[in-house]
Amino acid sequence: MKTLTGIVVSKKLKSTVTVKVERQWRHPMYGKIVRKSKKYLVHDEMGVGLEDRVRIMETRPTSKRKRFKVVEKLEKGKRVEDKGEGVK
Repeated sequence: MKTLTGIVVSKKLKSTVTVKVERQWRHPMYGKIVRKSKKYLVHDEMGVGLEDRVRIMETRPTSKRKRFKVVEKLEKGKRVEDKGEGVK
């Protein structure tokens, strides 16, 4: 089973969250660190929040686009609430 670690970026659906997984590698010729990210639709039974770091695991297809489920919450997100005190 494939396991990945990512950050929850959307939680608009009932039992589904969108998790962004980033990976880095060194370019073989130029030596530059290359960063790629991919978003996965993940089945969520644990009730994770926005910007939480989670570990996801590959499972059988739950729906048309869901192939992963949340296994554990690694750390809570550092989201700061906006109090609406902006420029008037």
